[in-house]
Amino acid sequence: METIRLDKCVAQNYGCSRREAGILIRKGLVTVNGVPVRDAALKVSGADQVRNAEQDLEVVTREAPRYFMLNKPRGVITATDDSEHSTVMSCFWNEAGGLFPVGRLDLDTEGLLFVTDDGAWAHRVTAPSRKCPKVYEAELENPADPGLKEIFAAGVLLRGEKTPTLPADLEILAPNLVRLTIYEGRYHQVKRMFASQGNHVISLKRIAIGGIALPEDLLPGEYRPLTPEEAALF
Repeated sequence: METIRLDKCVAQNYGCSRREAGILIRKGLVTVNGVPVRDAALKVSGADQVRNAEQDLEVVTREAPRYFMLNKPRGVITATDDSEHSTVMSCFWNEAGGLFPVGRLDLDTEGLLFVTDDGAWAHRVTAPSRKCPKVYEAELENPADPGLKEIFAAGVLLRGEKTPTLPADLEILAPNLVRLTIYEGRYHQVKRMFASQGNHVISLKRIAIGGIALPEDLLPGEYRPLTPEEAALF
């Protein structure tokens, strides 16, 4: 039976980097077959029960990680579990466990979301230092001011933030319809950027991440595996 390092097993299933997995392990927060283990290099297999004791999350050893794209529908929360709302994981009811969403989209935001069981890969997608481009289409309450192109390209200081946003690219598709490319993922960033300029986002859809576009024929709530070429982009 194939084995892998404990830190890689935790990273793949828990949604963290190998370094973060190592910290959890050295703190004694990971158990193997009920026994706390502090050796990140320990080899485990599918016959072992590996658990993150910090959040009582069981993880499993897999030979090959999985990568999916989901067209997230509105009204579902980006989480693995929630007591009030349906989660994006309800779309994957026929898949084996261990999957988790990469990053997040708001409850009322739809569009492209990655789901995987590879924590290191997820970390590469979301790490701020990588400045992965994310493209959104937004319907606005008021017509977009052409001057927003220069304002967003220069970065805007959002309420409660200490640093301005990274330069963003704005394309006006129609008076009240815009396409915005951002290179970071701050809380409610797109909505807050327009709010800072006196406008309101009525609806929001993410249509691309890092060069991978949401297919037009992938309906809300549907998903498909990423191709090996797509997964290799991160």
